Amino acid sequence: MKNKILYVPFCLLLVAGSGCNKFLDKEPDNRAKINTPEKISQLLATAYPQSNYQAFAETMSDNVDDIADNLNTDALLNDVYLFRDTKENQQDSPEAFWYACYTSIAAANQALETISKVANPDDYKNQRGEALVCRAFSHFMLVTFFSKFYNAATANTDPGIPYVTVPETVVIKQYERKTVQYVYDMIKKDLDEGMPLLEDKAYDIPKFHFNVAAAAAFATRFYLHQKNWPKVIEYAGKAIPGGNYASFIRGMNDPTSPYNAITDVTELFKVYARSTESANLLLVETSSLWSRNYYTARWGVTLLKSREIYPAVDVLSGGTTAYKRYSIASGSHQLMPKIDEYFVRETVDANFGQPYVMVPLFAAEEVLFSHAEALFYSGDIAGAIGLLNTFVSKRITNYNPTTHRVTETRINTIFPQVTTEEGTKKLPSVLQAILYYKRMDYVHEGMRWFDILRYDLPVKHYIRRTATEILDSVVIAPTDPRKVLQLPESSKQAGLEQNPR
Repeated sequence: MKNKILYVPFCLLLVAGSGCNKFLDKEPDNRAKINTPEKISQLLATAYPQSNYQAFAETMSDNVDDIADNLNTDALLNDVYLFRDTKENQQDSPEAFWYACYTSIAAANQALETISKVANPDDYKNQRGEALVCRAFSHFMLVTFFSKFYNAATANTDPGIPYVTVPETVVIKQYERKTVQYVYDMIKKDLDEGMPLLEDKAYDIPKFHFNVAAAAAFATRFYLHQKNWPKVIEYAGKAIPGGNYASFIRGMNDPTSPYNAITDVTELFKVYARSTESANLLLVETSSLWSRNYYTARWGVTLLKSREIYPAVDVLSGGTTAYKRYSIASGSHQLMPKIDEYFVRETVDANFGQPYVMVPLFAAEEVLFSHAEALFYSGDIAGAIGLLNTFVSKRITNYNPTTHRVTETRINTIFPQVTTEEGTKKLPSVLQAILYYKRMDYVHEGMRWFDILRYDLPVKHYIRRTATEILDSVVIAPTDPRKVLQLPESSKQAGLEQNPR
């Protein structure tokens, strides 16, 4: 099934100020000038998707509800909440993320082609490794959102996304979507080749690049999606050496941590996504309005949702959660002040510019939850619960390891594995506990959507007149095709096969 894809040509990745046509007319081989490790590293700064998926991923999830008294009905988030294929091509949209990923892939491919022609390839080892892992990551995010979620039984027939491995020199080119399995095989190939080449010493600030720990965290997520539990355990150990999670995850209740010095909860904005935070393994700058919309848009975390997601008293440990201290209200929105904006003015004196949000693409907490899940499925229930207790030790105010210990008995009581009214059997109790804490820790960040996809969880979104009066609802069944984002409208014009509806 050969198709076309409207794709960003390589000239758009070059230095600003030179038009594409002008560049091709005057300097058709200017790429050869990117001929030092330093210049390749500068190019690779654009090999990370600089668009934010958190807004649409979070709004699709069961973390949000209709805040009926809010008048800011953003067209994009409105479509996303109602699971309608959005026509919006703007910041924080699926289409913007699609093109950001392929733009990043183009930069990685340009770097790899240049490196393939140098006389001293050993001098470019880290750059080659970074380019391969970046290329793998962008394709991974694309196949996760725009194809059916990985299922070993159907991955060989489910349509994937184009896996691009060479630089573009034309605007429209023939491609094949191939299959989800093919995309995953290519991701694995790039990871296996790229990760051994990475060296943290090659970076001035490693957390803005695929450093060794961040690449291992990516591999942990990649294998989690395939339910390859031995590999999840292996790479979790490489991301957090020795399993020393207590030294990495955010010490939100730790008297010695920066969180303890916070006197105004809004200061959490400045702490959460900074590079000096040990929990953050990889940070990327994204053009985004999410820091404004997640506490002003109609669809958000209501008071009832906040009690469900991050209750003041933790149901498993019985302790008061640190989230209680940091949670704030903005009108009817309940939120954790973690999504921060920094505004870049067009000029020093301008009153207009571009909003950005720094996104932790990988953090130690995600690795802990993935590791716990893999241990559970490997039969090490005690090990899985032990990791949950490590997490709890950093989230309960005045934590006491005796009185606040999470036990299997307590988990089975709070999260029984029973059949629901719809006839659906709930997930195993320990797994429910893992997902409960993961949902709590990642509210507003879109991570819940991945777990909804992984476990075919249903989603129900209400449309309300008031907080208590329901007008209608949108129910997304576990296998609803609308869980797979539709490819951008522009790709339809180029002939790329669309996802079924």
